[in-house]
Amino acid sequence: MPPVVARVITDLALDREFDYAIPPELRGQVHLGSVVRIPFGRRRARGFVTALLERSDFPDLKSLEGVVDTPPLFDASMLRLARWMADYYVAPFESAIAAILPAAVRREGARHKKQFIARLPGECTPTAADEAALARKAPKQAAAWTLLKEHREMTAAQLSELTGVSLAGLRSLEKKKWLALEKGVIIRDPYARMNILPTVPPPFMAEQQAALEAIRDEMAAPKPGVVLIHGVTGSGKTEVYLAAIQAALDAGKGAIALVPEISLTPQTMERFRGRFGDIVAVLHSHLSDGERHDEWQRIAAGQARVVVGARSALFAPVRPLGLLVVDEEHEPAYKQDEAPRYNARDVAVMRGHLEGCAVVLGSATPSLESYRNARDGKYRLVKMEQRVDCRVMPQVRVVDMRIATEKTGRPQLLSQELIEAVRLRLDRVEQTILFLNRRGYATTVMCPACGVTETCPNCSVKMTYHKSGETMMCHVCAAIRPVPSRCANPDCRAPNIKMAGVGTQRVEMAVHKIFPRARIARMDSDTTGGKHSHADILGRFRRGEIDILIGTQMIAKGLDFPHVTLVGVIQADLSLQMPDFRAAERTFQLLTQVAGRAGRGDIPGEVFIQTYTPFHPAVQSARNAHFENFFDQEIEVRREMRYPPFTRLTTVLFRGLDEGAVAACAKDFADQLRATLPRTVRLTGPAPAPLAKAKNHFRIQFMLWASATKEYVPPLRALLKDFKLPKGVTIAVNVDALSLT
Repeated sequence: MPPVVARVITDLALDREFDYAIPPELRGQVHLGSVVRIPFGRRRARGFVTALLERSDFPDLKSLEGVVDTPPLFDASMLRLARWMADYYVAPFESAIAAILPAAVRREGARHKKQFIARLPGECTPTAADEAALARKAPKQAAAWTLLKEHREMTAAQLSELTGVSLAGLRSLEKKKWLALEKGVIIRDPYARMNILPTVPPPFMAEQQAALEAIRDEMAAPKPGVVLIHGVTGSGKTEVYLAAIQAALDAGKGAIALVPEISLTPQTMERFRGRFGDIVAVLHSHLSDGERHDEWQRIAAGQARVVVGARSALFAPVRPLGLLVVDEEHEPAYKQDEAPRYNARDVAVMRGHLEGCAVVLGSATPSLESYRNARDGKYRLVKMEQRVDCRVMPQVRVVDMRIATEKTGRPQLLSQELIEAVRLRLDRVEQTILFLNRRGYATTVMCPACGVTETCPNCSVKMTYHKSGETMMCHVCAAIRPVPSRCANPDCRAPNIKMAGVGTQRVEMAVHKIFPRARIARMDSDTTGGKHSHADILGRFRRGEIDILIGTQMIAKGLDFPHVTLVGVIQADLSLQMPDFRAAERTFQLLTQVAGRAGRGDIPGEVFIQTYTPFHPAVQSARNAHFENFFDQEIEVRREMRYPPFTRLTTVLFRGLDEGAVAACAKDFADQLRATLPRTVRLTGPAPAPLAKAKNHFRIQFMLWASATKEYVPPLRALLKDFKLPKGVTIAVNVDALSLT
C-alpha cells in the first residue's frame, strides 16, 4: 500500500512533527525530504517531509496543499544525522534540519539565477563593410560584436561590463540577426576569478605513503573507522588528503574536506582545484546566498564530487560519500555557537559511522580528546614526524620579556632580538610573520589618575581602542564610541586619557616606524571584512608583494608560504590568562601552529616566542615541539581534576535583560534538575558566566559534569520540555562545551 500520510516539520521552533494526509493527486510526488505547502493554523506554511506512513494515530488530518517543484533536499541518511544531532546536543529538531540545509537552499524562492545570454546564431555573417558601418554608428555595439565573435557565447552582463553596451544595444544586434539573446541559467562560481593551474602529485615520503595506506585500509574495511594523523607542521598532510580523495573518486565515491577558518579556504581551494578541477565545490559563510545555493545544487546533482569548506560543508549532499577529512581537527572554530551547538569534528565521525565511510582527522597538535581516543584504540593513529623533503623544523627561541623590561625600565613591544631577526630577513629578501592574537590598537582606555577603564555599556568587557577613526570598539557587541577627552568618573574628570595594552594595529604602526621601507600588511577581522579580502592579502603575500605580515590567529595555521623564514610571537602569554581549564592546551596548540609557518621552503626557519612566563610547560613544549610531553603532563592534570576528556562537560546558560529574573530562573531550574539527576552527575553553579553581560543581556550559567552525557541529558531534556521560562529569559544548552564563557 503506498504511503498516504506525510510527517512534516516546519521552520517554527516547536520541536514537533505533524502528520498530514497526502491527497490522491499528490501521491507518488511526495518523497522523504520533499518541500511541501501545508495549512498551519490560520496561515499557510512550508514544511519538510521527514517520514512517509501508511497510517496515522491522529484522526481528521489536514491535507498537503502541494509539493514545491524541487528535488528532495535530504535523504534518510542525513535525516538520521539530524535526529542524532538534535538528541545529542539537546536542540529542537527544526534547528538540526536547518543546520544540514543552508538557508539559501531551504528558503522560499531559492532557485538558480537566470540572465540573458548572447550567442552567435550561426546563419548570419556580417560583411566587413557592415562591421565598419556599425563601428561608426554604434561603437559599443561593434565592440560587443567583436568580443562575442571571439568567445561565441557570453552573458549580456559580461558584454555590458566589458564594452559598455546596453541591453537595448544588444536587442538591436538581435534584430539584425547578428546574435541571439535568450534567458539561461547562470551558475555562480565563487572562484571564477581564480586562475588555477593543474598540478600533479609529488613523490611521497615513506611516512606519507604509510598514512595513505592506513586511510585506504579503513576505506576498504567492512566498517570504516577513524584515522588520526598526527603530523608535524610541514609534513605533507594535505598531499595525503588529496591522494586519499583521489582513491575515493577512483572507487566512484565523493569526499568532503573541512578546514577551520575561512582564511584557509582560498589556498586550500587552489590546491584542490589544481588537482581535481571543476568537480570541486566550496561552501563557507563568506559566499553570497546565490553562490551557496548554486554550489549546493551542483553537489546534489553529482556535478561536484569533492567539497571543501568550513564547518557547514560537513552537511554537503555528496552521494555516495567515500571519505570525510577534518583538517586541524583541534580547532575551536569547528564548534557551532547556535543551536544545535555541534562540534563538526564529532559530527563528522558520526556521519562517517552512519554512512559507512572513513573519517580522517589531522593535526600537528591534536585535541586531548582525539589523541586519547587514538591511544585507547578507538581511532587508528598514524604519525608523521618528518617534514617533506627532510626539511628541518624551525629553530624556536624563547625570549624572556622580563629581562628586556628590566633593561629598559618599561615593557617592550618587540625585543631587540626579534628586531634584528626581522632586519636580517629584509636584507635577504625573505618574509616574516608577526603574530599577536588581539586586534585593535590598545586593549584598554583608562584614566591614569583614578584607574577607571572605559567599559562597554552593553557588555562586561573593556572597550578596545582603534587608531583608525579614533574610536573605541566592543569586540562582543561591536558598539563604537568616540574616545573621551576626560575621565568618565564624575568624581575625577581628569584629562589625558591613556591607552594601554597592545593590539595588531599598534604592532603595525611600530613595525612601520622601525622598518619604514618594508612592505607591511595586517590581517585580522578589521582588514578582512570584504568578500575577497582574505584571498587578496594572502595572494599578495604569496607573490612576494608583502615583506612582513602581521595578524591574529587567522594567519597561525594551515598556510603554506615557502619564503617565510621568520615568525615572531608577541605576547605569547595572552591565552594562558584565560579563565579556562583548556588555556594551556590552546596556548600550546597556537604556539606550535604559528611556529610551523616558518621554514617550509628550502631555507631553514626561525621562531621567536616573546613571553613573560618562559618556563610554563605549554611554552616549553611548544619550543621543543614535544606534543607527547605536553599531552602526558596535561592529561594527568585533567585526570586529577576530573576535567574533559575524563568527563563530559555541558553548560546551561540563562540570558535576559533583567538580572534578577535571570538569576532566579537559573536557580529554580538548577534546583529542579538537581533533584532528578543521578548521584554520578556533578552540577556546579549557577553563577555569573565569565562573560557576565553581553549585548545588554545578563548571563548566569551552571555546569554539568559526568562520565557520559547520557547520564544527564534525559532529565535535562525532560525538564526543558516542562519548564516555563519567564518572559524575556532564554536558555542555551551547550553539550561538550569548549569554552566556559
